[in-house]
Amino acid sequence: MRTAKPWILPDQPVPWATLLDGGISAAMVRTQLAAGRLVRVRKGVYLGAGAWPEDPEGQHLARAHAEQAVNPAAVLSHETAALAWHLPHPGFAAWWQSPVAVTVPAGAAHKSRHRGIVQHLLPLPAPHVTRDPHGYPITTLQRTAVDVAAGLPLPEALVILDAASRLLCQSLVVGARRRDFANPRLVKAIKAMLVDAASIRRISGIAAAIDRCDPGRESPAESLSAGWFALAGLPTPLFQPPVDTPFGTLYPDCLWPEARLIGECDGAVKYADAHAYVDEKEREQVLRDLDFRIVRWLAKEVMLDPQRVVERVARKLRS
Repeated sequence: MRTAKPWILPDQPVPWATLLDGGISAAMVRTQLAAGRLVRVRKGVYLGAGAWPEDPEGQHLARAHAEQAVNPAAVLSHETAALAWHLPHPGFAAWWQSPVAVTVPAGAAHKSRHRGIVQHLLPLPAPHVTRDPHGYPITTLQRTAVDVAAGLPLPEALVILDAASRLLCQSLVVGARRRDFANPRLVKAIKAMLVDAASIRRISGIAAAIDRCDPGRESPAESLSAGWFALAGLPTPLFQPPVDTPFGTLYPDCLWPEARLIGECDGAVKYADAHAYVDEKEREQVLRDLDFRIVRWLAKEVMLDPQRVVERVARKLRS
Protein backbone atom coordinates (compact mmCIF):
# COMPACT_ATOMS: atom_id res chain seq x y z
CA MET A 1 0.00 0.00 0.00
CA ARG A 2 1.43 3.36 -1.02
CA THR A 3 1.90 5.92 1.77
CA ALA A 4 0.12 9.26 1.18
CA LYS A 5 2.48 12.11 0.46
CA PRO A 6 2.48 14.68 3.28
CA TRP A 7 1.36 18.15 2.22
CA ILE A 8 1.72 21.37 4.17
CA LEU A 9 -1.28 23.41 3.12
CA PRO A 10 -0.47 26.93 1.90
CA ASP A 11 -0.88 29.87 4.28
CA GLN A 12 -0.84 32.32 1.35
CA PRO A 13 -2.79 32.09 -1.93
CA VAL A 14 -1.01 29.74 -4.35
CA PRO A 15 -1.77 29.26 -8.08
CA TRP A 16 -2.64 25.84 -9.45
CA ALA A 17 0.48 25.78 -11.61
CA THR A 18 2.72 26.37 -8.59
CA LEU A 19 1.11 23.46 -6.75
CA LEU A 20 1.67 21.16 -9.71
CA ASP A 21 5.28 22.30 -10.02
CA GLY A 22 5.72 21.41 -6.35
CA GLY A 23 4.56 17.83 -6.92
CA ILE A 24 0.97 18.27 -5.73
CA SER A 25 -1.39 16.30 -7.94
CA ALA A 26 -4.87 17.30 -9.05
CA ALA A 27 -6.25 14.39 -7.02
CA MET A 28 -4.58 15.69 -3.87
CA VAL A 29 -6.08 19.13 -4.42
CA ARG A 30 -9.55 17.67 -4.95
CA THR A 31 -9.21 15.56 -1.81
CA GLN A 32 -8.26 18.54 0.37
CA LEU A 33 -11.04 20.67 -1.12
CA ALA A 34 -13.61 17.95 -0.44
CA ALA A 35 -12.36 17.60 3.12
CA GLY A 36 -12.69 21.35 3.70
CA ARG A 37 -9.00 21.74 4.42
CA LEU A 38 -8.35 23.78 1.28
CA VAL A 39 -10.20 26.85 -0.01
CA ARG A 40 -10.50 27.96 -3.63
CA VAL A 41 -10.02 31.73 -3.26
CA ARG A 42 -10.62 32.32 -6.96
CA LYS A 43 -10.35 30.21 -10.08
CA GLY A 44 -6.96 28.53 -10.07
CA VAL A 45 -5.78 29.91 -6.70
CA TYR A 46 -5.91 28.01 -3.40
CA LEU A 47 -5.36 28.67 0.29
CA GLY A 48 -5.30 26.44 3.35
CA ALA A 49 -8.66 26.64 5.13
CA GLY A 50 -6.94 27.47 8.40
CA ALA A 51 -5.50 30.62 6.81
CA TRP A 52 -8.81 31.82 5.34
CA PRO A 53 -9.82 34.87 7.42
CA GLU A 54 -13.13 34.96 9.27
CA ASP A 55 -13.61 38.72 8.92
CA PRO A 56 -14.72 40.40 5.66
CA GLU A 57 -11.73 42.75 5.73
CA GLY A 58 -9.30 39.84 5.81
CA GLN A 59 -11.22 37.98 3.13
CA HIS A 60 -11.04 41.01 0.83
CA LEU A 61 -7.26 41.17 1.27
CA ALA A 62 -6.94 37.41 0.71
CA ARG A 63 -8.78 37.78 -2.60
CA ALA A 64 -6.47 40.69 -3.46
CA HIS A 65 -3.41 38.57 -2.73
CA ALA A 66 -4.90 35.79 -4.87
CA GLU A 67 -5.08 38.23 -7.79
CA GLN A 68 -1.42 39.09 -7.24
CA ALA A 69 -0.56 35.39 -7.17
CA VAL A 70 -1.57 35.11 -10.85
CA ASN A 71 -0.61 38.67 -11.79
CA PRO A 72 2.77 39.49 -10.21
CA ALA A 73 2.76 42.99 -11.76
CA ALA A 74 -0.39 43.95 -9.83
CA VAL A 75 0.04 46.34 -6.91
CA LEU A 76 -2.66 46.65 -4.25
CA SER A 77 -4.12 50.14 -4.60
CA HIS A 78 -7.13 52.43 -4.16
CA GLU A 79 -9.88 50.93 -1.95
CA THR A 80 -7.94 47.73 -1.26
CA ALA A 81 -4.84 49.64 -0.20
CA ALA A 82 -6.99 52.02 1.88
CA LEU A 83 -8.33 48.98 3.71
CA ALA A 84 -4.82 47.64 4.30
CA TRP A 85 -3.62 51.04 5.59
CA HIS A 86 -6.68 51.36 7.89
CA LEU A 87 -7.78 54.63 6.36
CA PRO A 88 -11.33 55.69 7.28
CA HIS A 89 -14.05 55.51 4.66
CA PRO A 90 -15.53 58.96 3.96
CA GLY A 91 -19.10 57.64 3.86
CA PHE A 92 -21.28 54.99 5.49
CA ALA A 93 -19.81 52.11 3.51
CA ALA A 94 -16.61 50.14 4.14
CA TRP A 95 -13.60 49.62 1.91
CA TRP A 96 -14.00 45.84 1.92
CA GLN A 97 -17.41 46.21 0.26
CA SER A 98 -15.72 47.53 -2.88
CA PRO A 99 -14.22 45.21 -5.51
CA VAL A 100 -10.56 44.33 -5.10
CA ALA A 101 -8.50 47.14 -6.64
CA VAL A 102 -5.02 46.82 -8.09
CA THR A 103 -2.84 49.06 -10.21
CA VAL A 104 -0.70 47.72 -13.02
CA PRO A 105 2.10 49.92 -14.36
CA ALA A 106 2.10 50.86 -18.03
CA GLY A 107 3.63 48.12 -20.15
CA ALA A 108 2.72 45.34 -17.71
CA ALA A 109 -0.99 45.09 -18.44
CA HIS A 110 -2.62 41.81 -17.51
CA LYS A 111 -6.38 41.61 -17.99
CA SER A 112 -7.89 39.86 -15.00
CA ARG A 113 -10.34 37.12 -15.88
CA HIS A 114 -11.88 37.17 -12.44
CA ARG A 115 -15.00 39.15 -11.68
CA GLY A 116 -14.78 41.51 -8.73
CA ILE A 117 -11.35 42.87 -9.71
CA VAL A 118 -10.85 46.50 -10.70
CA GLN A 119 -7.57 47.02 -12.51
CA HIS A 120 -6.13 50.53 -12.87
CA LEU A 121 -3.51 51.28 -15.50
CA LEU A 122 -1.53 54.17 -14.00
CA PRO A 123 2.08 55.28 -13.59
CA LEU A 124 3.73 53.63 -10.59
CA PRO A 125 7.15 55.12 -9.80
CA ALA A 126 9.21 52.91 -7.50
CA PRO A 127 8.94 55.35 -4.54
CA HIS A 128 5.14 55.01 -4.69
CA VAL A 129 5.25 51.26 -4.00
CA THR A 130 6.07 49.42 -0.80
CA ARG A 131 5.23 46.01 0.72
CA ASP A 132 2.42 44.99 3.04
CA PRO A 133 3.12 42.82 6.14
CA HIS A 134 2.89 39.67 3.98
CA GLY A 135 5.36 40.98 1.42
CA TYR A 136 2.88 41.85 -1.33
CA PRO A 137 3.38 45.08 -3.33
CA ILE A 138 1.06 47.90 -2.26
CA THR A 139 0.92 51.61 -2.97
CA THR A 140 2.45 53.75 -0.23
CA LEU A 141 0.20 55.37 2.33
CA GLN A 142 0.50 58.79 0.69
CA ARG A 143 -0.12 57.46 -2.83
CA THR A 144 -3.10 55.45 -1.56
CA ALA A 145 -4.59 58.52 0.13
CA VAL A 146 -4.25 60.57 -3.04
CA ASP A 147 -5.74 57.80 -5.19
CA VAL A 148 -8.89 57.36 -3.08
CA ALA A 149 -9.32 61.09 -2.32
CA ALA A 150 -9.10 62.03 -6.01
CA GLY A 151 -12.31 63.53 -7.30
CA LEU A 152 -14.07 63.63 -3.93
CA PRO A 153 -15.63 66.83 -2.56
CA LEU A 154 -13.40 68.65 -0.07
CA PRO A 155 -15.06 67.33 3.13
CA GLU A 156 -14.79 63.69 2.06
CA ALA A 157 -11.27 64.17 0.71
CA LEU A 158 -10.17 65.62 4.05
CA VAL A 159 -11.45 62.53 5.88
CA ILE A 160 -8.87 60.49 3.97
CA LEU A 161 -6.05 63.03 3.74
CA ASP A 162 -6.26 64.02 7.42
CA ALA A 163 -6.11 60.40 8.53
CA ALA A 164 -3.22 59.66 6.17
CA SER A 165 -1.30 62.73 7.33
CA ARG A 166 -1.78 61.65 10.93
CA LEU A 167 -0.44 58.16 10.18
CA LEU A 168 2.48 59.67 8.24
CA CYS A 169 3.30 61.88 11.21
CA GLN A 170 3.31 58.84 13.48
CA SER A 171 5.72 57.13 11.07
CA LEU A 172 8.15 60.05 11.20
CA VAL A 173 8.54 60.25 14.98
CA VAL A 174 8.79 57.78 17.82
CA GLY A 175 5.80 57.89 20.14
CA ALA A 176 3.96 60.77 18.47
CA ARG A 177 2.42 63.27 20.87
CA ARG A 178 -0.16 66.00 20.36
CA ARG A 179 2.47 68.63 19.77
CA ASP A 180 3.99 66.56 16.96
CA PHE A 181 0.76 66.73 14.96
CA ALA A 182 0.95 70.53 15.16
CA ASN A 183 4.69 70.79 14.46
CA PRO A 184 5.00 73.08 11.39
CA ARG A 185 8.10 71.29 10.08
CA LEU A 186 6.44 67.87 10.31
CA VAL A 187 3.22 69.13 8.78
CA LYS A 188 5.15 70.71 5.91
CA ALA A 189 7.08 67.48 5.30
CA ILE A 190 3.88 65.42 5.32
CA LYS A 191 2.14 67.71 2.84
CA ALA A 192 5.19 67.53 0.59
CA MET A 193 4.91 63.72 0.62
CA LEU A 194 1.25 63.94 -0.40
CA VAL A 195 2.00 66.53 -3.10
CA ASP A 196 4.73 64.27 -4.51
CA ALA A 197 2.30 61.34 -4.62
CA ALA A 198 -0.17 63.50 -6.56
CA SER A 199 2.39 65.02 -8.90
CA ILE A 200 2.32 62.24 -11.49
CA ARG A 201 -1.42 62.57 -12.02
CA ARG A 202 -3.61 65.47 -13.07
CA ILE A 203 -6.17 65.38 -10.27
CA SER A 204 -8.45 68.39 -10.07
CA GLY A 205 -8.74 69.90 -6.61
CA ILE A 206 -6.33 67.57 -4.85
CA ALA A 207 -3.67 70.24 -4.29
CA ALA A 208 -6.19 72.47 -2.49
CA ALA A 209 -7.35 69.54 -0.36
CA ILE A 210 -3.76 68.63 0.57
CA ASP A 211 -3.09 72.26 1.50
CA ARG A 212 -6.05 72.15 3.91
CA CYS A 213 -5.32 68.74 5.46
CA ASP A 214 -4.37 68.67 9.14
CA PRO A 215 -2.87 65.71 11.06
CA GLY A 216 -4.20 67.27 14.27
CA ARG A 217 -7.78 66.39 13.48
CA GLU A 218 -8.60 63.21 15.37
CA SER A 219 -11.77 61.90 13.74
CA PRO A 220 -13.53 61.70 10.38
CA ALA A 221 -16.29 63.92 11.80
CA GLU A 222 -13.77 66.66 12.57
CA SER A 223 -12.40 66.39 9.03
CA LEU A 224 -15.88 66.57 7.50
CA SER A 225 -16.64 69.59 9.67
CA ALA A 226 -13.46 71.35 8.56
CA GLY A 227 -14.33 70.75 4.93
CA TRP A 228 -17.87 72.07 5.25
CA PHE A 229 -16.69 75.13 7.21
CA ALA A 230 -14.20 75.90 4.43
CA LEU A 231 -16.81 75.52 1.68
CA ALA A 232 -19.16 77.82 3.60
CA GLY A 233 -16.46 80.47 3.92
CA LEU A 234 -16.36 80.32 7.72
CA PRO A 235 -13.13 81.20 9.53
CA THR A 236 -10.83 78.21 9.89
CA PRO A 237 -10.71 77.06 13.52
CA LEU A 238 -7.80 75.53 15.37
CA PHE A 239 -8.27 71.80 15.87
CA GLN A 240 -7.32 70.12 19.16
CA PRO A 241 -5.60 73.29 20.43
CA PRO A 242 -4.21 73.32 24.00
CA VAL A 243 -6.30 75.47 26.34
CA ASP A 244 -4.75 76.06 29.75
CA THR A 245 -7.20 76.00 32.66
CA PRO A 246 -6.87 75.89 36.48
CA PHE A 247 -7.63 72.18 36.17
CA GLY A 248 -4.98 71.41 33.56
CA THR A 249 -4.66 71.63 29.81
CA LEU A 250 -7.76 70.77 27.82
CA TYR A 251 -7.97 70.01 24.11
CA PRO A 252 -11.32 70.97 22.57
CA ASP A 253 -12.17 69.64 19.13
CA CYS A 254 -11.87 73.11 17.62
CA LEU A 255 -11.49 76.73 18.65
CA TRP A 256 -12.13 80.11 17.07
CA PRO A 257 -9.83 82.19 19.33
CA GLU A 258 -11.04 85.65 18.37
CA ALA A 259 -14.67 84.69 18.99
CA ARG A 260 -13.74 82.70 22.11
CA LEU A 261 -15.89 79.98 20.61
CA ILE A 262 -15.20 76.30 21.18
CA GLY A 263 -16.72 73.67 18.89
CA GLU A 264 -17.30 70.10 20.03
CA CYS A 265 -18.23 67.32 17.60
CA ASP A 266 -19.90 64.53 19.54
CA GLY A 267 -20.18 60.89 18.55
CA ALA A 268 -21.33 57.73 20.28
CA VAL A 269 -17.74 56.48 20.66
CA LYS A 270 -16.87 59.60 22.60
CA TYR A 271 -19.15 58.52 25.44
CA ALA A 272 -18.53 54.78 25.41
CA ASP A 273 -17.15 54.94 28.97
CA ALA A 274 -19.76 55.17 31.76
CA HIS A 275 -18.11 58.28 33.20
CA ALA A 276 -17.30 59.97 29.91
CA TYR A 277 -20.54 61.95 29.74
CA VAL A 278 -20.10 63.37 33.26
CA ASP A 279 -16.44 64.15 32.57
CA GLU A 280 -17.41 65.99 29.40
CA LYS A 281 -19.95 68.14 31.26
CA GLU A 282 -17.38 69.02 33.94
CA ARG A 283 -14.89 69.88 31.21
CA GLU A 284 -17.44 72.09 29.47
CA GLN A 285 -18.19 73.97 32.69
CA VAL A 286 -14.47 74.64 33.24
CA LEU A 287 -14.32 76.23 29.79
CA ARG A 288 -17.49 78.26 30.35
CA ASP A 289 -16.05 79.58 33.60
CA LEU A 290 -13.16 80.95 31.51
CA ASP A 291 -15.69 82.84 29.34
CA PHE A 292 -15.53 80.49 26.39
CA ARG A 293 -18.73 79.88 24.51
CA ILE A 294 -19.59 76.36 23.34
CA VAL A 295 -21.26 75.14 20.17
CA ARG A 296 -21.92 71.42 19.72
CA TRP A 297 -22.95 69.17 16.88
CA LEU A 298 -23.23 65.44 16.33
CA ALA A 299 -21.05 63.40 14.01
CA LYS A 300 -24.15 62.05 12.28
CA GLU A 301 -25.37 65.63 11.76
CA VAL A 302 -22.29 66.68 9.84
CA MET A 303 -22.60 63.52 7.74
CA LEU A 304 -26.34 63.75 7.04
CA ASP A 305 -27.19 67.44 7.34
CA PRO A 306 -23.95 69.48 7.23
CA GLN A 307 -25.77 72.70 6.33
CA ARG A 308 -27.53 72.66 9.70
CA VAL A 309 -24.16 72.39 11.45
CA VAL A 310 -22.70 75.21 9.34
CA GLU A 311 -25.65 77.48 10.14
CA ARG A 312 -25.43 76.71 13.86
CA VAL A 313 -21.73 77.55 13.98
CA ALA A 314 -22.22 80.65 11.82
CA ARG A 315 -24.88 82.01 14.19
CA LYS A 316 -22.55 81.54 17.15
CA LEU A 317 -19.68 83.27 15.33
CA ARG A 318 -21.95 86.24 14.52
CA SER A 319 -23.38 86.59 18.03
